[in-house]
Amino acid sequence: MKKKPILIAAFILGSFAVGGVGLVAMTNELTQERIIENQREAMLSKLRAIVPAERMTNDPLTDKILVHDEAMLGAPTSEVMRVRDGDEPVAVVLQPVVPDGYAGPIRLLVAVLSDGTLGGVRVLSHHETPGLGDQIDERKDDWIVEQFNGRSLRDPLPEQWLVKRDGGVFDQFTGATITPRSVVHAVKSTLLYVQQQGERLYDLPALGAPTVADSPSETLTTATAADLDPPPAGTTAPIVPAPGPAATPATPEPEAANAAATSVAVGNTGTDAAAASDSPTPQTDGATLTPTTAGSGEEDD
Repeated sequence: MKKKPILIAAFILGSFAVGGVGLVAMTNELTQERIIENQREAMLSKLRAIVPAERMTNDPLTDKILVHDEAMLGAPTSEVMRVRDGDEPVAVVLQPVVPDGYAGPIRLLVAVLSDGTLGGVRVLSHHETPGLGDQIDERKDDWIVEQFNGRSLRDPLPEQWLVKRDGGVFDQFTGATITPRSVVHAVKSTLLYVQQQGERLYDLPALGAPTVADSPSETLTTATAADLDPPPAGTTAPIVPAPGPAATPATPEPEAANAAATSVAVGNTGTDAAAASDSPTPQTDGATLTPTTAGSGEEDD
């Protein structure tokens, strides 16, 4: 007889558990679309701040392609959004990664207008030291706006794309040089990449798929296994276009078949090596730099 109250209590507890899980699932289902829409509006808001919003007549979040050039863009796969005014190209917006930030990788949003000038640069994510390197965030300081808006490879010339401490024209932070140095180099590399690729960045068909972070399996459906690996130095950097009819090679050899399956290749010029050689080595004045916890150290070199 004592087992009956225990069974009743277990049944009641189980019912509450099932009901709670169901309620959470239903709430998630009802709010998922709103979350996605909020994320979409947040990205569009960032885009409108760095491109001429009145000329953005397309949807850049679907008018995009994937490119592969880790040497210049800091990641094996990078997304390129296109902004258009009707059929007229307005800007390409890239998301390069700065791999050598003081406290970790820095993700940027870089808009390059069709004439090669910068529409603007914004930081998407970083781990830089509060009060020092975090001044790259436009919410903390105007540095990233003042340093890059309207700049190009003509103003200043490529050899001057350095912080002032290294003989260039860009300001560094008081007590923090590594972070702005790395950001300046990444923005320069992005400009060089766009200059190399030219109109192809606008002409290739759009993927029109979710972002890489949201759904890599869908976004990379047109890429082969070879495409997903970063290309070796000195080789071509493939761009993944939208799916299209594939040509059938005659008498394919194993290596030739793999080459035919890869995405459209865009050749890298010697500028890659120049961009890589431009990357300044942090000067430590004989001291060893050790990253500190947030808000507890200097990063100047």
